[in-house]
Amino acid sequence: MYDREWGGDIMNQPRMSPAVLRLLVIFPNVLSYILLFGVIVYITTNYSTLKAANALNLWLIVCAVLTPMAIYTTYSIVKRIKAGVL
Repeated sequence: MYDREWGGDIMNQPRMSPAVLRLLVIFPNVLSYILLFGVIVYITTNYSTLKAANALNLWLIVCAVLTPMAIYTTYSIVKRIKAGVL
């Protein structure tokens, strides 16, 4: 099969190694946990200031949104690794 737009053969595309693919999938997930940890540390260290400025609700909402997203992403990655896709 020939791809006219790119001028190359579709069937002979280079394959990405599974280790590199896992790294590209897992690394952003680790970064999301680091971000979540940083938000939690920020909230705990600046609790009184955030409460006085009426900004505590915003940061709690950010934390409440990031937590399930990080957990679901981890669950999805683990499920795909166990299934042999990654």
